[in-house]
Amino acid sequence: MSTANPQPLWQPAPERIAQARITAFQAWAAEHHGAPADGGYPALHRWSVEHLDTFWEAVTEWFDVRFSTPYARVLGDRSMPGAQWFPGATLNYAEHALRAAADRPDEPALLHVDETHEPTPVTWAELRRQVGSLAAELRALGVRPGDRVSGYLPNIPEAVVALLATAAVGAVWTSCAPDFGARSVLDRFQQVEPVVLFTVDGYRYGGKEHDRREIVAELRHELPTLRAVVHIPLLGTEAPQGTLEWSALTAADTEPVFEQVPFDHPLWVLYSSGTTGLPKAIVQSQGGILVEHLKQLGLHCDLGPGDRFFWYTSTGWMMWNFLVSGLLTGTTIVLYDGSPGYPDTGAQWRIAERTGATLYGTSAAYVMACRKAGVHPSRDFDLTRVRCVATTGSPLPPDGFRWLHDEVREDLWIASVSGGTDVCSCFAGAVPTLPVYTGELQAPGLGTDLQSWDPAGESLVDEVGELIVTNPMPSMPIRFWNDPDGSRYHDSYFDAYPGVWRHGDWITVTSRGSVIIHGRSDSTLNRQGVRMGSADIYEVVERLPEIRESLVIGIEQPDGGYWMPLFVHLAPGAVLDEALLNRVKQAIREQLSPRHVPDEIIEVPGVPHTLTGKRIEVPVKRLLQGTPLEKAVNPGSIDDLALLGFYEQLARKRA
Repeated sequence: MSTANPQPLWQPAPERIAQARITAFQAWAAEHHGAPADGGYPALHRWSVEHLDTFWEAVTEWFDVRFSTPYARVLGDRSMPGAQWFPGATLNYAEHALRAAADRPDEPALLHVDETHEPTPVTWAELRRQVGSLAAELRALGVRPGDRVSGYLPNIPEAVVALLATAAVGAVWTSCAPDFGARSVLDRFQQVEPVVLFTVDGYRYGGKEHDRREIVAELRHELPTLRAVVHIPLLGTEAPQGTLEWSALTAADTEPVFEQVPFDHPLWVLYSSGTTGLPKAIVQSQGGILVEHLKQLGLHCDLGPGDRFFWYTSTGWMMWNFLVSGLLTGTTIVLYDGSPGYPDTGAQWRIAERTGATLYGTSAAYVMACRKAGVHPSRDFDLTRVRCVATTGSPLPPDGFRWLHDEVREDLWIASVSGGTDVCSCFAGAVPTLPVYTGELQAPGLGTDLQSWDPAGESLVDEVGELIVTNPMPSMPIRFWNDPDGSRYHDSYFDAYPGVWRHGDWITVTSRGSVIIHGRSDSTLNRQGVRMGSADIYEVVERLPEIRESLVIGIEQPDGGYWMPLFVHLAPGAVLDEALLNRVKQAIREQLSPRHVPDEIIEVPGVPHTLTGKRIEVPVKRLLQGTPLEKAVNPGSIDDLALLGFYEQLARKRA
């Protein structure tokens, strides 16, 4: 593709570059660790990947990471998978997240906002006190390092307290948002066998109350490992019999005790669905997340004390974990619990204004929705404090960049970022000292040797290839849960190119060093940044007797939209009428998630498979994106080639 020499949409002013934390870090690393003093970000990045050990050591020193026992070396084994970071070191993530309480006890650590849009502060001292109280109660319940603690919670302060108390004890946190149906939650939590469940009685979304007590009862029944259930009365209901009250567990004034755990001790489990089987239960480490997030938030996002960090997210998405890590840099984090567009499409801009957000993160889909709805952020809201608007979940289209530039402010740092649940971080995105080009991510992250590869493993420039990372990152999974021989982990990332990470995105690395993301190269459904495997949808849809088989595809559109059709092959005698359409949508909404209700449900004569019986999603996706049949699929691998003609015709019609 052509990447001629366009003009940047935005360039940081010289004083902004001088004040950026990454500039100070580079000067310090040059003095203490031999980093290049000149050459700006490109030189620093090159040094960070060529001297990986030295770079990560510099990060831990710059951010004053507290190792309670020292490390033997930075990187033991470099191989992927299986790299060993800081062997011998012990530390605690929660201890670092609460450090600002010592210097700024009365300033807000959290600003909680619901659909009234009125921020409620929780100070650093209060957050630390609640974490101390809850950690002591968890220990009293017998929760030990390595035990799993789960949350069925919206984005509220209690979720942050529960995560930090869990980490303080050395237990392993895992969460789902309360709009997930029981089956979705159980597919995740049953894998990790939690001993404690924190849960709300319901949640508010779009101006309505959603009672979740029946689902909570089902979770309690289906999770036999639970020793305690903690009730958080968000809707004001009584605590069910046999549950503990949140207020009682967080009432004491207890100094937190931070369990000192090995660097690679598990911190949390995140979930990412493949196209088959249960969601992958991804385990990331206390130390790995700590140092990766300090780098990402403190250098790339340029966050520190005095900043306010708002990202629209739910507890079922890695961006929530990333948002909580804003505390590591002493930043005030904004927790918004509610609909992204309630009471009107401009809601998130109003929250950014009312909380004084300096970095506001959202989805590319929300930006495009604002553009379509004729929202005028700078006209209607005071956004003078917003220095950066960041987007993720899907690539931000060029129109989205131009709209932010025109409608928010010309001197706006627009950071389109891309990473993954798999690393709970960004591979490429924000750099405060680099120009922004329309439709592009500024650069790969420090310590990340990001490349675009062709099928033979050759590196490409200005051409589309697979997103590859050739060196280990500290936040890469330490393992998947219930994957004793590591085969599922290996097959997920290291199968295509041995020893290097293949992420499953199509990208272009430009000759300017910027990155363009073209969407998923596999067939995971990625809606507003929340991934769901097609297998989850099939399981629910095909429980309906009228549906013989189904096929779901998620397609990134040129305008930044995301088209998700569901193709259904009906059982004999069944009719795809309004009643059946509604039942399919209702089943997905209630049992999985409202975000994954398809845009269209289309009757098809049949679903094509491989010769081994697997539904072929990627070839159908390619057909619907306009790839000719002979290039989209290997005909020798299909059970009924004639069926593909239907999808080919549909693609022509849509085009």
